[in-house]
Amino acid sequence: MPKKKEPTFEDALERLEEITAHMENGEASLAELMKSYSEGIELSKFCMAALDRAEKTMDLLVKDENGKIVEEKLEIKGE
Repeated sequence: MPKKKEPTFEDALERLEEITAHMENGEASLAELMKSYSEGIELSKFCMAALDRAEKTMDLLVKDENGKIVEEKLEIKGE
């Protein structure tokens, strides 16, 4: 059986927005809401993991006083 293709971050975020709109319109049955909620949780976990990976791999390239390029760890304020 072929492995299911992992969505891109953008695709997952778009699907989350679709799920949210569907759940907010008030026309879904309880079973549909529960299914959508479950899918939304999984997509949310995927997006958070993707953001975490991106944050951990981002480095800032700067020049030191001698003009040499050096790598510095990116520090995000508020953490």
